[in-house]
Amino acid sequence: MEDTHMEESEQKLESEVAPALIAVHPNQKFISVSIGSELRVFNLQDGSGAKLLDENGGHKDSIRAIRFSKSGQLFVSAGDDKLVKIWDTNSWRCIYSVVSEKRVTSLAISSDGKFVCFADKFGVVYVVDIGDHTYENQAPLSKKAVPILSHYCSIITRLEFSPDGQYIVTADRDFKIRVTVFPKEPLNGAHEIQSFCLGHTDFVSCLAFVHCQDSANQLLVSGSGDSTVRLWDYASGSLLDTCDVGAKAGLLDSNQREDEILPAVTDLCATSDGSLIAVAIQSLPGILLLKCNLSSRTLSLSKVISVDGEPFIPTSIGASSSVPLLWMVMGASSISQPNNNNNDNNKDSTALLARVRVLSGFDFNGPDSVSHETRVLEDKEVPYSDPLLLELQGKLCIGEEAFSTAAQAVKMSMRNLLIKKHYSAERREVRKKGRNDKKNQTPLS
Repeated sequence: MEDTHMEESEQKLESEVAPALIAVHPNQKFISVSIGSELRVFNLQDGSGAKLLDENGGHKDSIRAIRFSKSGQLFVSAGDDKLVKIWDTNSWRCIYSVVSEKRVTSLAISSDGKFVCFADKFGVVYVVDIGDHTYENQAPLSKKAVPILSHYCSIITRLEFSPDGQYIVTADRDFKIRVTVFPKEPLNGAHEIQSFCLGHTDFVSCLAFVHCQDSANQLLVSGSGDSTVRLWDYASGSLLDTCDVGAKAGLLDSNQREDEILPAVTDLCATSDGSLIAVAIQSLPGILLLKCNLSSRTLSLSKVISVDGEPFIPTSIGASSSVPLLWMVMGASSISQPNNNNNDNNKDSTALLARVRVLSGFDFNGPDSVSHETRVLEDKEVPYSDPLLLELQGKLCIGEEAFSTAAQAVKMSMRNLLIKKHYSAERREVRKKGRNDKKNQTPLS
């Protein structure tokens, strides 16, 4: 009985808390934030919140991945309710709904917008062909997902298409990055492995391509639970450089024990020319910027930017390719804050916590430009200021206590989900029996 209770507690820890996520339209027409099962979209063209149309009622559980397509015409969301929803951004109508066998952990959209790939918690990657979509669909159509590759029961943490669409790159909690050739007929499976990028000593949490139009370099950066960012030639799997960002940010103690958990890198975002990389790190109230030298293929610290006035630790970051702004969000699905002030402009009496901040000058044109121009904007300087923040945050004013609660909740959730647990043979049998008992339970009529 005790073991069953422990099993249920572990599953609750893994599934209950999901970090707030942010996605930016390629031309910054829309900003989207997900928090819990809520999907919030702000239209930067007319300065208002977008109304999402879904006859099936939207997501029913925490959203774990959101993404705009390269063209910006499509948006995809997926998560713990085992649903992948594909939205037309012209009308914000859900045009396709895909059912996954397991909870979804990550997703990606091919450069041509014809395929959506998503990964589940058991390490299987599926592909959905949406090349036949039309924007006249009035109700979401069901689509069948086809498995194309697997990481053999290791949770896939991030999924990305290479800029040229030639490869699909997957990262997992077992420290691996796999580069797979994306075939011309993906519904028949992706069987050709191009390379493995091996070197991280803890789960790989995030990926970003370092891409320059004028460069033939095929470079990838990855962040990890080992508190490093690594630079790779992903076609060959060669490790080019490693930056200990936890140490650079001053988060590591010189007397730190070897078995002590390091602050994990939670997200990465590169500028359109690939020369500057933003790094979000657990316990860092702000953002760390790295320079990427494409000629020497090295990483170096540019600066650490703190957020003054509040303990803001980003859980997700994103930017468009056309506007030099880095959008950041902090939040956790299980953390809400009641409205105790009837005069406060709040969307709801109880809102899920999400705090949005914006960094200006997120581009790189010379050795001194970053230090002079990059800064965190005040709320009144953010595009559309209060209307945007109210739509995406749920509240304008968020208490400081909620920040620390959210940061700790997300940190513990990532640890419980991604750090591999080691069980005795006896405990493994108990867990297996518990899962089988659940499967065999018949619902009462």
